[in-house]
Amino acid sequence: MSEIASVRNGKKNRRNEIMANKIKADANVDLEDVTKLLAERLQEGGVDLADLLHAAEGLLGDKHKAKPKAPAKAAAKTKTAAKAKSTTYDHVPLDWNEVYYTNCPLISASNVDQELGWTKEEYKKIGVNYQFLRAREENNWYPHYIHNMDNLIRFGGLFPPVAVHADIRKTKLLGVTHAPREGGVMLVRARDDIYTMQELKGKKVGLSKSLNTIKNDWWRIQEHQGIELMLRLNGMTMDDVEIVEFPYPDDWYDKPEMMGPPMENPSELWLKRDHKHDLAFRPLETALGEGKVDAIYTQSKPLQQLSEATGNFKAIEDLSRHPDWTLQSANIPAAITCTAEMADKHPELVVTFMKGMIKVGRWANEHKHAAAAILDKQTFYLDVEHTYQGIKHMDMVPNLSKQNLASVAIGKDFMFKHDYIKNDFDVNEWAAPEFLEQAAQELINERWEMVTDAKMPTASTMRLG
Repeated sequence: MSEIASVRNGKKNRRNEIMANKIKADANVDLEDVTKLLAERLQEGGVDLADLLHAAEGLLGDKHKAKPKAPAKAAAKTKTAAKAKSTTYDHVPLDWNEVYYTNCPLISASNVDQELGWTKEEYKKIGVNYQFLRAREENNWYPHYIHNMDNLIRFGGLFPPVAVHADIRKTKLLGVTHAPREGGVMLVRARDDIYTMQELKGKKVGLSKSLNTIKNDWWRIQEHQGIELMLRLNGMTMDDVEIVEFPYPDDWYDKPEMMGPPMENPSELWLKRDHKHDLAFRPLETALGEGKVDAIYTQSKPLQQLSEATGNFKAIEDLSRHPDWTLQSANIPAAITCTAEMADKHPELVVTFMKGMIKVGRWANEHKHAAAAILDKQTFYLDVEHTYQGIKHMDMVPNLSKQNLASVAIGKDFMFKHDYIKNDFDVNEWAAPEFLEQAAQELINERWEMVTDAKMPTASTMRLG
């Protein structure tokens, strides 16, 4: 062990002794109550030992109080990873004969594959059980956001996996799918006398704020980024408008009423609710309609047109209409990530997933209308035809192109600049193209064997002379 590590461990042990002594020092304190408090604090978001000590001191009285530890912007990644491991979020025990997947309700090969089942077939070939995260009742929804399962692969919005890799644990970026024209719009009430961004000067613009400290506030991040970009394009800054925050609990991820029976397929979640008209996915629309704010951000095309279809709202700016591709970063590109543990210990599991994504992505590219019918079950386009219009120019095969990695870096840099993540990192080092490359090569080899074997004569048909 290095001298630095030894010193750190010594400090950690000393803090444990101090906390234990302080708890024992006051006979009037109920140790069970203190333990309960500490457990609750752990579950709130992964606080460190100094914070726990400070909480215990609050119970023991003012005479024991110490100054809280000042937050550091660039805390060590090992420390934040330890915090995540110290929390106890429900999920099944680790079994490398199982791989779980989780998706966001957006455009991805994985969301098409839930109807095709081709990735599951690939895993069956190697004797591994592949299933949706919520196929097991022991798993709550938190792994989708904090990736606290080693054998989980996530395909979804960009900001949560960026936060995980930056501040919680090491992961690998396996591929991305980009929606090139969905940067975001500024919505106002349809009958308001507002037609340009400049007319928003001095007016109220909504910004949501999750109170959940366990996961990152991805919805706020895309709102913040979109609002800032649209203002800048029109010669304005955030100082030219009044930002009105709307805090909300955002704490449903482990609530029993949100668990329900196990789900074999992600679409089963949306069968239980009319998601295209569920305002939980358009959180500030009500505030805009009630006049609490004058404008809000929402995503271009899918959510925008659901809002406009009510006849109550209109867009006065649309990032997707600008030629600058760097403006299209509303929690996208959608990213595929796995844990470093899976990549290092069981690379075959990662390659198998990517083989499924390549096969399904190619099929979706060749059958866009059929893919749109599947995706319409869970995405936020108006209907199947609208979904088709949204995906017809998209490449459904995940990749790690230079342009897409640049888009990932734009989102990551915004998060770091505005303190949505504590630790910075190099996107190119996060990317792991070797798994995608290996998957593609194996598919080529399998196809070659299939074609050549079919044309080779069998022993019974071969004749000599």
